[in-house]
Amino acid sequence: AGMEGSGDASRAVADWRLVVWTLCSVLLPVLITAWCSFQRSRRQLLIRDIFRKSKHDWHYTDLFGQPSYCCVCSQHILRGAFCGCCGLRLCENCLKKADQRFLCKEIMMRGTGGAPSSMPHHWIRGNVPLCSCCMVCKQQCGTQPKLCDYRCVWCQYTVHDECMMDCLRTEDCTFGEFKDLIIPPYYLSTINQMRKEKRTSYEKVVPYSSKHWMPVIVLANTRSGNNMGETLLGEFKMLLNPVQVFDLSKITPAKALQLCTLLPCNAVRVLVCGGDGTVGWVLDAIDEMKIKGQERYIPQVAILPLGTGNDLSNTLGWGAGYAGEVPVEQILRNVMEADGVQLDRWKVQVTNKGYYNLRKPKVFTMNNYFSIGPDALMALNFHAHRERTPSLFSSRIINKAVYFFYGTKDCLVQECKDLNKKVELELDGERIELPNLEGIIVLNIGYWGGGCRLWEGMGDEPYPLARHDDGLLEVVGVHGSFHCAQIQVKLANPVRLGQAHTVRLILKSSKMPMQVDGEPWAQGPCTVTITHKTHALMLYHSGEQTDDDDASSLSE
Repeated sequence: AGMEGSGDASRAVADWRLVVWTLCSVLLPVLITAWCSFQRSRRQLLIRDIFRKSKHDWHYTDLFGQPSYCCVCSQHILRGAFCGCCGLRLCENCLKKADQRFLCKEIMMRGTGGAPSSMPHHWIRGNVPLCSCCMVCKQQCGTQPKLCDYRCVWCQYTVHDECMMDCLRTEDCTFGEFKDLIIPPYYLSTINQMRKEKRTSYEKVVPYSSKHWMPVIVLANTRSGNNMGETLLGEFKMLLNPVQVFDLSKITPAKALQLCTLLPCNAVRVLVCGGDGTVGWVLDAIDEMKIKGQERYIPQVAILPLGTGNDLSNTLGWGAGYAGEVPVEQILRNVMEADGVQLDRWKVQVTNKGYYNLRKPKVFTMNNYFSIGPDALMALNFHAHRERTPSLFSSRIINKAVYFFYGTKDCLVQECKDLNKKVELELDGERIELPNLEGIIVLNIGYWGGGCRLWEGMGDEPYPLARHDDGLLEVVGVHGSFHCAQIQVKLANPVRLGQAHTVRLILKSSKMPMQVDGEPWAQGPCTVTITHKTHALMLYHSGEQTDDDDASSLSE
């Protein structure tokens, strides 16, 4: 009996040991995972807190795009934090030290006493751009596998460690290749001092005695097209004064453009990074400046196309879409070399029919085109789809594929047929007899539908080139979605209805899709009147253009 009792006890002990080991084997990984997750979240909170309080524009990346070294401990790092303004790169452990040790780009100098008229270089050690050359010996920098060599965050000049002399540390910075585009910190200090003294003659203050100073303001829409705006913001902040670069998801164009009032009259250039809708938003803000009496501060506008259609950008020579293939430095060179042109802007007034209609007419501003019919229907379906599932529309290719889908659907359904029986068209007060049509398009610019020259068409017909500054609108008709597709691949011409200074369109019955510059809506019986509103000052880039533009540029 005693032996049986001891055997039962030993089996019980063995069972308990098995239970304990089983619990350990299950709970230990869970506890380790929970502890690691807690530490990771705690570390991320600390990093975010440092980011929030810092004067640097810190960002975190899981993988640097080139060999990188921590600017504090000099260790090779694959991931870590970098400043989007001055270019510092760090490991997580050195983030707090670097924030205390290194100054970021100053948007305005803190002078003691009088306003300064120059500033020294601001050198950052290590992680110089690939293929950069030393300003002293002209040999390549950054070739050694360690933290080495210096770069000035303003002029972008680089210097070897052994070539760095005391005179370079105190030498005045020239601001490099883009000095005519940069707003120097000491200029803003001078303007700030003048404002305190209630002096407003800012045009007398010209940095580094340059007669060709044309400061640029960058307005980027981070939600446009391929979501490249965030990357571009950082690259422009590296090359320019960060005060010149604005994120339109955080500040309106009207507020950003008030910087123009602190700069010389008729000298400022604005680079809009976004689609045609973003450009229209900025031009509306410029019109508000005219209303406020700030007409002498009106800037000229260049475009970096990030949207889906980009027809206005294409018309002005800036291309049909940007995907990072051109370096930011070249974009700034293009802005410097661009020529000023005028762009007609038009008022589109939509007055609903009915004896008891007390609502005010809808008023739009048109830069590109107005349309009624199949292309407006495609835009309306596209916008409805995008509002339901916005996460799907982050790529220019996907956007065009959705347009293609709705265009193919309309070829089969023909929702806009017999348009000529439902509308009346007047050009400069003269009634136009309409053939059998499904759509009417009123053009202000040369391009339509994502890169098609609609008015000129194809063949040897003697039609003059459409201009965007002649106060004339081109009016064409289309037979349907399939006809639109044929026009875009140069297999057909539109039905040219004429040119006019004023266009009046009367929708007599039923509801039809309409759009102004890609903003669609469904419209009941109404009268649409299009009249000239104002001119916008734009910049034309005479560089590479699309295939459609080759023939037209030769004929010019």
